Amino acid sequence: MLLLKNRTLLAFITVVHRFVYVASRGILGGRVLWIRMLLLINTGRKTGRERKTPLLYVEDGDRWVVVASNAGGDRHPAWWYNLSSSPHAQIHVGSEKIDVTWRQATADECETLWPKLTQSYRFYPKYRENLRREIPVVILERAA
Repeated sequence: MLLLKNRTLLAFITVVHRFVYVASRGILGGRVLWIRMLLLINTGRKTGRERKTPLLYVEDGDRWVVVASNAGGDRHPAWWYNLSSSPHAQIHVGSEKIDVTWRQATADECETLWPKLTQSYRFYPKYRENLRREIPVVILERAA
């Protein structure tokens, strides 16, 4: 938990993780200990530049589910705002790059997905308990 409170260290780890994931074409970085990771590739809403963000995910059938927890921070993560400006993105899962559309999970879907998410990452309940903001759950689906 201490690690997640140190934003500078977290930012450094994110940069290294992204580099390793991209450089290895997804061979390395797709799993950190027990946690499955993907790269979310989207466009910065202010800069128009490509952004690549490593995120924890769980699979739900043929969908990928990610959580905009921002490591338990008071604000939504930048990638959430970037997604909000476009319905399309891309994910890099293992060695595969996939065009996706996204949507925020409904309350009923969150109810179903939350146990699976908390099983994947034990800090999610603590984040939810300590924050005043709603933590968005995002469903990524293969684009048609």
